[in-house]
Amino acid sequence: MRRGAHRIGLSPSVVECPEETEREMKEEKIQVRATKSGQLLDVVVLNKRLDLIQVVLGEGIHSVRCDLTPTRTGQAYVGNAMGREIVYERSREDVKTDLVRAAGFRDFKR
Repeated sequence: MRRGAHRIGLSPSVVECPEETEREMKEEKIQVRATKSGQLLDVVVLNKRLDLIQVVLGEGIHSVRCDLTPTRTGQAYVGNAMGREIVYERSREDVKTDLVRAAGFRDFKR
């Protein structure tokens, strides 16, 4: 319960602490590669669509958002964060499969 909730007339069951809700959420993390150094980084996914993956590098006040877009061939997703190129080494078809699996649908062919 948040401090002071009783002062404004809210019962403890109505007010939730943000820390408690964050623990219940499961963050999706993916591994990207910094092309210049070859270093692998674990990043948190904010939004994942077929044409765009938005990720956050770092934590807290030093975090940086980055948009990853598919390459022309569709074999990877690339983006720039603070002047550094990062690559998510999964194809557009692999991401499509991930999205379908996460949504709980199957691609039926007749």
